[in-house]
Amino acid sequence: MNKVITDGLVLMPPPFVDGLDVWSSGDGTPGSDTYEGSGSGAFVPADADFAGALEIVKTNSVTTLRYMGETSILPGCYLRVTARVKAVGGALPDVRIAGWAGTAGGSELTGVVTVGPSVSLTSYGDVVEVSAIIGTGQRTGVDMVWADANYGHIGLDLTGPNGGIVRIDDLVIEDVSGVFLRDMIGLVDVRDYGAIGDGVTDDSAAFEAADADADGREVLVSEGTYFLGGSVTFNNQVRFQGTVIQSNDFRMIFQKNFDYPTYVDAFGDEEVAFKKAFQALLNFSDHESLDLGGRRISLSGPVDMQAAVGNKTSFETRRAIRNGQFQPIDGPNWDNDVIVAQATYSASNSIKLTNVANISAIAVGSLVTGNGVGREIYVSDVDIATSTITLNAQLFDAIGTQEFTFTRFKYMLDFSGFTKMSDMILDHIEFACGGECSAVMLPPNGLVFQVRDCSFDKPKNRGMTSHATGCQGMIIDRNMFVSDEQDIESRNRQSIAFNVNANDPKIRNNRGVRFRHFCVLQGNGNIVANNHWFQGDNQDDGPRLSGIVLTSPNCLTTLVGNYIDNNYIEWTNEHDATPEATGYSFGGLTITGNIFLVSEVTTDFAWIVVKPHGTDHAINGLNVSGNVFRTNSARVGRVEKIDTTYADLRFDLMRNIIFQGNAFNGIDQPTRNPHVDTHEESSVDQTWTIDTGGYLPFGGWARTIDALVPVEVIRNGSNQAVFAMPYASPVNGSNSDAFDIIWPEPVKGEIRYSARMDNPA
Repeated sequence: MNKVITDGLVLMPPPFVDGLDVWSSGDGTPGSDTYEGSGSGAFVPADADFAGALEIVKTNSVTTLRYMGETSILPGCYLRVTARVKAVGGALPDVRIAGWAGTAGGSELTGVVTVGPSVSLTSYGDVVEVSAIIGTGQRTGVDMVWADANYGHIGLDLTGPNGGIVRIDDLVIEDVSGVFLRDMIGLVDVRDYGAIGDGVTDDSAAFEAADADADGREVLVSEGTYFLGGSVTFNNQVRFQGTVIQSNDFRMIFQKNFDYPTYVDAFGDEEVAFKKAFQALLNFSDHESLDLGGRRISLSGPVDMQAAVGNKTSFETRRAIRNGQFQPIDGPNWDNDVIVAQATYSASNSIKLTNVANISAIAVGSLVTGNGVGREIYVSDVDIATSTITLNAQLFDAIGTQEFTFTRFKYMLDFSGFTKMSDMILDHIEFACGGECSAVMLPPNGLVFQVRDCSFDKPKNRGMTSHATGCQGMIIDRNMFVSDEQDIESRNRQSIAFNVNANDPKIRNNRGVRFRHFCVLQGNGNIVANNHWFQGDNQDDGPRLSGIVLTSPNCLTTLVGNYIDNNYIEWTNEHDATPEATGYSFGGLTITGNIFLVSEVTTDFAWIVVKPHGTDHAINGLNVSGNVFRTNSARVGRVEKIDTTYADLRFDLMRNIIFQGNAFNGIDQPTRNPHVDTHEESSVDQTWTIDTGGYLPFGGWARTIDALVPVEVIRNGSNQAVFAMPYASPVNGSNSDAFDIIWPEPVKGEIRYSARMDNPA
């Protein structure tokens, strides 16, 4: 910055040869004495050292020289005043730059320093240069700080003994604001500290030095390509005009502007920038989240999140990635890897496949399919040395040796390389899969992985996958899942929004659109609340698939306040190597306050389907209450059923089942347990047979009679009132859904009864 150049500011006073009438021997203000009339000074046209000089005889204690012109003093403008002087006779004085500071009204600015450093003249004929800097700011190197001055009368003083004769060269006043430019604009350039920017020379030391010297100022990485052969931490704000190259072995950390846009500026590549930013997130304690700044990040292939960090295989401190979008770049890097290999399975080693052929080609996180393999079975570990694969769950009917198919989906963010990760949060992120790839693979182990306010748009295979237990306590909240298979018949779809293998997930306030399944939940302690998932298609009277699949028979699960549209709840034990009932059977499920809707289906559709994969199972603990079941342009036979593909349930072992307070619209056979109704016997009979009429859940047996209450007087054949109580004989009729009540004598009349298909005790 130079005001002489930029604003045409005139600073230089005229040379002495032009006349001494503008050179004051006083303070330089209008009316003060000039050297043209004072007689104590004279112009010397010829001098061995000066082209022309003013010669002054020192006669006062302070002999002054001031230019009577007004030299402008501007904010941010710094003036260096220089004078070359020499003693030619008499006593040797001292010399200093000096001036008179004036304000806008023409008055003197008092209370400021008006003299610069003093220099002694020690010999005759030696030229001595004296200078001082005048400016408005209190900066190092400024001799006279005139913060409120508008102009000045600039010159010099002679001090010390009188009688000396001094010659003075033409005064020089120049703008030196550039000397203070770095301080003024708060900028430190890495090139000033030795950075080369040729993409080859290691500039990491220069970067560190610039940051160390910045002291609150901004560090500028000017144009160039800077190779960094070490880790660099910026404690000050940093701005990139150039870009950097840094291997994954080293880290780039920004303490003041830790955000994704800064990493993009630094590395010039969206994908590399995200990896380096995530690396810093897990290696720097001052920031709990990485803000993507609303940016869209295009990925050429899956991001191995552990490899991006490099130096950590586990991490259990809260961190968040938020506020951005990921999208794939079309290409072969997103193609699924499919391996077909023979392996052996044994129920005694229930989560292992042994003697696995071609095991080195099988990747951790691969989906396993084959005969007797349940849904969402994944490879959680591969031991090449022993040809053994560890699975995330058991296989229900795969004992022996057979061929299995291992399909490794490709995920934009893949956390499977970590051994453990807890408290990771994905927040306000759009995964724009576009049918090209899947979105997120969870770590194999960890607690409370949170995904909230995110959008999973058209994943190719899966929105999110847990291939082991990294989903323990997972929170999935306020997300949108939209399938890429919306125009495909539901039975032909293959994509799933997400699965959970471990216990205690909280699945709340999400929306799922037309997947094969909304979710598959293997663990216990599931809370599924206030979600809306719908899976219909455009086919008339077409089959519907399960929206939520519970694969733990004793699931300890609550489904409350959900909108379940054109799909059903499927409850299985398909992740059990010994699926026959040997201990716990089906139980622990509460379905309360949900909306169930279906359209364009056949009458055998049901919203609650229990599918035992082995014999001797029953239900011990099922509460279905306060729900609304409604059809739209269709009729449904009943809301619940047993899928007997593999086995039926034991009706003689049913316990603690509640079906009550539900609303049925378009349902041929409502369901109640206990079933409360009236029965009228119009002619006298000692044994009344009462059919529950299909009201009991799952077409269950009439096992327990809770209450028998006469509605009117019970009369015998003589029309006399009978006050004796009957007893009940349950489980009668061809379907065991009827019961008898036996009176002491033949009677007729009407009773109200309460019958159950379970034992509530």
